Amino acid sequence: MIEGLFSNIARGVFALFTDTESGILTRPGVDPATQATDAVVGAAYEVAAAAPPAAPLEGGNPVWIMVVYAALFIVAIYFMMFRGPRRREKKAKEMQASIRTGDNVLVTGGMFGRIVDIGEDSFVVEFGTNRGVRIPVLKSDVLGVREPKLTPPPRQAEVTDKDA
Repeated sequence: MIEGLFSNIARGVFALFTDTESGILTRPGVDPATQATDAVVGAAYEVAAAAPPAAPLEGGNPVWIMVVYAALFIVAIYFMMFRGPRRREKKAKEMQASIRTGDNVLVTGGMFGRIVDIGEDSFVVEFGTNRGVRIPVLKSDVLGVREPKLTPPPRQAEVTDKDA
């Protein structure tokens, strides 16, 4: 149907620029050699437009392909939006459940401390080296069991001009 519409439009445009006496495509201000080439191309187009339209594919419109794409899209969205965060949340809960009194932990504020007491929804964490600062922290604010590295990094050897 669309092919027929385009061929009718092309025939109409071709008829506008065709000389009625000679049947040659003419355009004002264009040299005759170009017009002759256009006449050959126009004749080839006429032959192609006169050919019967191609038969549609058997089986109709493949709607099942769109259904498969939609299903794959939904599965991908499920894994990205729901499954990944649930898995990370489950790991965090398991880690928080495995923490015992005396473990060194890192909290979300970036501070290291030692677990002194465990409550229902919080830990009592001892911060600092003087062992006097005890602060209750939510279990969800503990990032993991980790000890701080308190040793300074090794210094780089200085290169002198004598060695070079």
